[in-house]
Amino acid sequence: MTVMVDKSKRIFFKQSFFEGIGKVMSGFDEGIKQAEAKQNFDEYFDSYESSYALTLAYPDEILMETARQAGIKTDGRDKNKIIKELFEKNGGY
Repeated sequence: MTVMVDKSKRIFFKQSFFEGIGKVMSGFDEGIKQAEAKQNFDEYFDSYESSYALTLAYPDEILMETARQAGIKTDGRDKNKIIKELFEKNGGY
C-alpha cells in the first residue's frame, strides 16, 4: 500500500512554520531594543553628570511648579529624579 503525501499541505506547513519563527524572532529583537532603550533612559538620570545639560535647562522654580501641576511630589527629592518622573509621565520613554 502506497500513501501519497499532499505536497501542498507540506508546503503550507513549512511556510507557516517559518513565518511563525520570523515573527518570534522579530518580537524578540523588538523586546531587546525596548529593554536597551529603557536601560539607557534610566542610566541617563542616574547622576547629575549624565543629565547635567537637562537639569540646567530648567530653572528650579519652573521645574518644581511643573512637577507639582503634574502631581509629582518634590519635597526632599533630587532634581534629576523629578525630571525623570516628568519625562515618564509625559511619554518621554
